[in-house]
Amino acid sequence: MLGGALALLASMCARAETARPLVMLVETSALMPQARIDGDRVAEGLHLDLGQALARRLGRDLVARPVPRKRLAEALQRGEGDLLCDYQSDWLPGAFAWSKPFIPDQALLIGAASGPMPSGLSALAGQPVGTVRGYVYPEMADALRSGFQRDDAPDAVANLQKLELGRIQHALTGRRVLEYQQRIGRLRRPLHPPLVVSEVLAQCALSPSSPVGLVALNLAIQGLVGEGELNRLLAKYR
Repeated sequence: MLGGALALLASMCARAETARPLVMLVETSALMPQARIDGDRVAEGLHLDLGQALARRLGRDLVARPVPRKRLAEALQRGEGDLLCDYQSDWLPGAFAWSKPFIPDQALLIGAASGPMPSGLSALAGQPVGTVRGYVYPEMADALRSGFQRDDAPDAVANLQKLELGRIQHALTGRRVLEYQQRIGRLRRPLHPPLVVSEVLAQCALSPSSPVGLVALNLAIQGLVGEGELNRLLAKYR
C-alpha cells in the first residue's frame, strides 16, 4: 500500500514538473497598477501578481507575455497564450471560455473640489468630461445623450493629469487607477467625493487551445477569493 501511494505521488509530481507554464497575455498599453511593461517583459503590477497566484494554484509556472491590444483576441484564439484577465466577455469578441466574475472595480466620475459638486450625471450636460480615447461610457451616453462632451486623452493616467493641471474639472476613471495615482502622489488636487457610475466584476478569458480547463481555473479563482489572497493583491495598489 505504501509503495503504491509513493509511486502515485511520484507520478503526480513528475506530471506537475513537466506541465508547461501558464501563459498570461497582458496588453502592451497597460499602465500601473494593472501592469508596467519593460520592453518585452511584464515587470510588475496587478496582472502579474494575479497570474502568478493563479499559476501557483494550478501547479504551473507563469509566463506573462505583452501583446498589443489590437492583437489580444487573435493571440488568445491562436493559442499564443492561455488566458487574459481583467476583461469582460462583451469587451473581447471570440470563442473563449469565460471564468466566473471576480475582479472588482468601479467606474467613477471625479470632480475638482474647486468647482461645484455635480448632483448627478445629468448635471454635466455640455461640460467637458475627461475620457480615454477608444473607450465607451454607456452610462454617461445614456444620461447625457448629445450633451456628453468628451475630452479624450490617450490613456487613463493622462486623463487624470489633465484634471491635476486644471485643464478639465471632471473626469471618468476607474477606482483602482485613481487610488494608485493618489497613493504615489501624482494626483494631489483636492476632489469631491467620487460619484460611482458603474460597478464592474471582471473575468478571465481562456483560450480554446489551453490545456487548463475552465473548471480548474474557476476552482483556482475560488481559492484566490475565498482565502483572501485577491483582496491582499488589490490592497498593494490602494
